[in-house]
Amino acid sequence: MSRLAPFILITILLAGWEIACRVMQVPVYFLPPPSAVALALSEHWPALVAASWRTLSVALISLVLASLIAQALAILTALSPLLDRAIRPLASVVQVTPVVAIAPLVLIWAGLDHPERALVTLAVLVAFFPIFSGATAGLRSADPDLERLFALYGAGRWQRVMRLRLPSAVPFLLEGHKVGAGLALIGAVVAEFGAGSGGVRGLAWQILDAGNKLQTDRMIAALVVLGAMGVALHAALEAIERAGLRWWRGR
Repeated sequence: MSRLAPFILITILLAGWEIACRVMQVPVYFLPPPSAVALALSEHWPALVAASWRTLSVALISLVLASLIAQALAILTALSPLLDRAIRPLASVVQVTPVVAIAPLVLIWAGLDHPERALVTLAVLVAFFPIFSGATAGLRSADPDLERLFALYGAGRWQRVMRLRLPSAVPFLLEGHKVGAGLALIGAVVAEFGAGSGGVRGLAWQILDAGNKLQTDRMIAALVVLGAMGVALHAALEAIERAGLRWWRGR
């Protein structure tokens, strides 16, 4: 029964939405009922699926790049206290920089003929910090007794980082990637809005195009696809996290 609870709640909310729209005779262009959204979803399904794949591919590429960059920088901060003091403030600047504010500038740098480069760059900036933060926190979470044992046996800084601290950071890395994946998807959509280019016809472009034509039902249908994609991505990463933690605990 507990597994059915979310579906029951969603059904009740959709039924209330449908009844309210019909009883109050809300204009379709203002707030379409769920039945109209479902009809728009079926009519525009091929275009929405193609757009969602474009957005998801940008998010996945950005997640991989953000992961590689964040982990490399986290290892550098663990190896050198000087680099730690140098890199951390810059990472914080990246965290608080609004994507929409710098999107036009990044689009110019990437080239107006290659807007996908700007989208990947902006999504990387959004996904970078939670992975970096999780990695740096995990690299500091090693057992102090094991740290002293490694020092006793004369292990170098590189050996301590790679053989002790990095394995200890696995749970933090998994959680950071789970958060970063959601942010990468959000960053890809926000970057599409910021770029405002029809050269990359992702879900944001579908929403903008539908809004310009007052097709509110298609806008909400695109949001439904985006939400379903986010839930599926989160569920996949949770499954990877459970498998990773089982491996980590076994080690």
